[in-house]
Amino acid sequence: MAVEDAMPVAVRDKLEAITRDLGSQAAVAELLGVSRSRVSRWLRDEQPDARNRRAVRSIEFVLDRLLEVYQRDTAVKWLHGFNAHLGDRRPIDLLSEGGVDEVLRAISAEEAGTYA
Repeated sequence: MAVEDAMPVAVRDKLEAITRDLGSQAAVAELLGVSRSRVSRWLRDEQPDARNRRAVRSIEFVLDRLLEVYQRDTAVKWLHGFNAHLGDRRPIDLLSEGGVDEVLRAISAEEAGTYA
């Protein structure tokens, strides 16, 4: 593999962090809308396409922000729970649809203690 073909280390590191935070490659795959084997290949030696690289960066940013508010286990439950700040939608579903800004606003609302 040529050097220019290698996945940027930062993206691989972010993908590893997301996998750690969510608990499995399967959870990451579901969030990104790809197969678990694809996530495994990305972690090993294959580079995600530009859309998925952006998604990985966005999700990692959201998780970092969420982990400022909650411990890991609570953060994962928050992602999978229905949220009044999001119109009773699950943050994890919005993230998989690209709703990063909405989820970030919901995290800020939770942190501020506001009610929907």
